[in-house]
Amino acid sequence: MLEPLPASQWNTATAAHLMNRAGFGGSPQDIENLRLMGLNRAVSWLVDYEKIPDTTPAPDWAQPDPNFLARREAIRNAADPETRRMLQQQQDQEERTQIADLRYWWLRRMALGPRPFQEKMTLFWHGHFATSFEKVRMPYFLWLQNETFRQNATSQFSQLLVAVSEDPAMLRYLDGATSYKGHPNENFAREVMELFTLGEGHYTEQDIQQAAKAYTGWGFDKDHLHYQYHPGNHDNGPKTVFGQTGNFTGEDVLNMICAQPQCAKFITARLWRFFVQDQPSQPVVEALAADFQKSGMDIKHLMRTIFTSHEFYAPDIIRSQIKSPVQWLIAATHQLQAPLPTQAMCLGMLSLLGQELFQPPNVKGWDGGIAWITTNNLLNRYNFAAALVEGDRVPLPGLQGQVRSLMNSISEDGLAQIAPADVKSLFTAIDLSAPDVFLDALQNRFLNAQLKAQRVNSIHDFLKSKSPIEESDIRKSIRLLMCTPEYQLT
Repeated sequence: MLEPLPASQWNTATAAHLMNRAGFGGSPQDIENLRLMGLNRAVSWLVDYEKIPDTTPAPDWAQPDPNFLARREAIRNAADPETRRMLQQQQDQEERTQIADLRYWWLRRMALGPRPFQEKMTLFWHGHFATSFEKVRMPYFLWLQNETFRQNATSQFSQLLVAVSEDPAMLRYLDGATSYKGHPNENFAREVMELFTLGEGHYTEQDIQQAAKAYTGWGFDKDHLHYQYHPGNHDNGPKTVFGQTGNFTGEDVLNMICAQPQCAKFITARLWRFFVQDQPSQPVVEALAADFQKSGMDIKHLMRTIFTSHEFYAPDIIRSQIKSPVQWLIAATHQLQAPLPTQAMCLGMLSLLGQELFQPPNVKGWDGGIAWITTNNLLNRYNFAAALVEGDRVPLPGLQGQVRSLMNSISEDGLAQIAPADVKSLFTAIDLSAPDVFLDALQNRFLNAQLKAQRVNSIHDFLKSKSPIEESDIRKSIRLLMCTPEYQLT
């Protein structure tokens, strides 16, 4: 169980699988570079990302706003309803502009940044410790939380858990900042056990009630911009959690949670579902959890074990996972060697595909898997594939009315204002010399696998009378491939 992949099985297909799952895919050259490293060096290049400089600047507005409370006070104390409404609209518009900027900033970081695995882990933790702009409202807090995920992405789990629990966005989202001695709020205490660490059935109602007392006193500084512990608001009485009694602090209880054997099982299962397959086998979970506990719950150690394991590269694992909308979009731009579309286009796409960053549907995050594929979402994937390949020559019927506030890049006639991909540069003259040769090159670039025979035949039938293969034929073929069931998988 969890034996390393034999060197003889490290090849282009397994290198592509690692790049797809530990990152966001890549071009054939990217995959070849990874293959040449060998398995261990390739995994180290991904997981030991601290060795790679990353000078990505924060958004210009991502800093404490000393006028934050004053502006909130001005809205509350406005002399008349009309002035209050106008000031609130201005505040709302500023927040909407900033959250759109933050979403695109992170998308660009995932697509262009030098540390793909760090961003993939940040995306995982964003869905695991879900918070939403809809309630938090403050983009600065969501940027801080995003940085917390990024900086602790592969630390010890207990370190990450404490950092996220005391994070301002989490304090607002699960009401931790309004939990006081004598009036503890149980929202965070419940969700941290049920959704973040243990799962249902591995704690009692008493554990939740007593833990909530331990978390009292958490809050913000006087300017409401950073976490601060307020000892006067903390319940200093005895609490009994998991059968142990003492004057526990919130951090004490979080560490007690991490010490539960179920915590290691829960976290390893969640990571396996995100990076490997939807239904991990019990023996795999048990083996991973034992190794995870032995390492002191070191996340980097766990991910290195997963990415080098024979199980990770099993034939039924490769190309078996439905791409999330974010994965779909970024992988497509890598394969097309095209820049990300405009902010408006990207955010409009992700909104219609069902994955708005910083706005998961609820505290459980996104369901993922088959939930990404509905009739409408699948049709939208096909339309957006056409937009990425064809550019402004492809109509997107109906979309301009649905997301007009975001997709300013949709013209009045319904054509996406996006530059077409330079598809001819993706293939050599030899690749374009004959339909069969081109089909192999097409599948190698966009799948690193073979289409089902009936779908190969469909594209082949389209190409068989094409000699030579023209640019328009390349575009049509890419569109056909991107609309296959195989392309929705990674």
